[in-house]
Amino acid sequence: MIIAVSDPQLVLLFGLLALCLALSAFFSGTETALMSINRYQLRTMANAGHRGAQLAERLLARPDRLIGLILLGNNLVNNLAATLVAIIVLRTVGEEWVAVGAAALTLVMLIFCEVGPKTYSALHPRPVATTASYIYTVLQWVLHPAVWVIGRISNSMLRLFGVHADRQTQQTALSREELRTVVAEAGAMIPRAHQQMLMSILDLERVTVTDIMIPRQDIAGIDLEDDWERILDQLRQTPHTRLPVYRGDMDNMVGLLHMKRVAQELARGSLDRDRLAEVASQREPYFVPEGTALTVQLTNFQRLRRRVAFVVDEYGDVLGLVTLEDILEEIVGEFTSDPATISHRDIHREPSGSYIVNGSATVRMLNRALGWELPTDGPKTLNGLVIEQLETIPEAGTSLRIGSLEMEVMQIADNTIRTVRIKESRDSSGESALEGVGQP
Repeated sequence: MIIAVSDPQLVLLFGLLALCLALSAFFSGTETALMSINRYQLRTMANAGHRGAQLAERLLARPDRLIGLILLGNNLVNNLAATLVAIIVLRTVGEEWVAVGAAALTLVMLIFCEVGPKTYSALHPRPVATTASYIYTVLQWVLHPAVWVIGRISNSMLRLFGVHADRQTQQTALSREELRTVVAEAGAMIPRAHQQMLMSILDLERVTVTDIMIPRQDIAGIDLEDDWERILDQLRQTPHTRLPVYRGDMDNMVGLLHMKRVAQELARGSLDRDRLAEVASQREPYFVPEGTALTVQLTNFQRLRRRVAFVVDEYGDVLGLVTLEDILEEIVGEFTSDPATISHRDIHREPSGSYIVNGSATVRMLNRALGWELPTDGPKTLNGLVIEQLETIPEAGTSLRIGSLEMEVMQIADNTIRTVRIKESRDSSGESALEGVGQP
């Protein structure tokens, strides 16, 4: 058996076979690149003026036509390659070797025209897709009649299953959870602190004003029915720039007092009880219903140019106070997240490693500041959480455990838990249990 490799026709056949294999690898690899490329990266490149990205985005706008074009080219070259192998085998070694030639072609195409190109393109989709887009744009114009016919036939078949490709538009919008995944997987591209802020922004819609408000009993305000000397004392010592003013009860709100106006009246020597009420009434209180989402409240603050709002229930009773700063803190978090250096007004660290926590501290704040996992789907404050767990108003000294946190009620006043000592237990079984309920 003699193979005449120098035969010009045989050389031409081998050359055509090599070209078919190269084109098959091109079609297979570029299909993977175009279908797996990140659409948002592609859109960013296109908006920046990258011509290849613009062409690729235009091609992907009609995936039915693009897939038809790729499959048309791929099937043509694959079938031609099989025919060339059969001719080469018949001319060189005889028809009994045709099956061997087909098997060899299958192996070669599987490795060099499918697995290899597709793997490379899956790992480097951006350069492959943007480069191939030039070629496909030309091919789509040249082979437009054939692609159109194939598209019409395939779309007609899809209609039998209720799919209308001509009406389908690509859904590129990401859900909140998908955006969270994108941010979480950004790695070194986005600093950790910025990732946390982005996550907090995505969570704002889930959080309400009730979750972050200052409870009613902790609101610092001016009662016009108090002794005048006591009112002056409050005005001198308050750390706040705005104070609510009311008569007898916070539900009888007069207005919101800005300390700048107080300083002006004091400088004129004209401040008395009536003048204080008059100045406060010039700024009407702003009330919002409980359950208002933080995204809505932030927009309302911006629209109304307000910084303070009173949260009210369905009966109009004041439940608490929420400020613009509270919402911003939900986004940027605490200035420090290190439990060893934390200095929140409601949290005081003891040398032993335990914490003295105000009962009015919100559960969300404690979880964020100290990395705890207290339940947030029930009471909003530590006081409410402990009372819910005990199902009664406890006495000082009552102990309980929630998850891995051991708690001891330290102070009770007006049927409210004022302070709780909390320390992390070494037993991290995660089960909630009561320990030594009652006096120790």
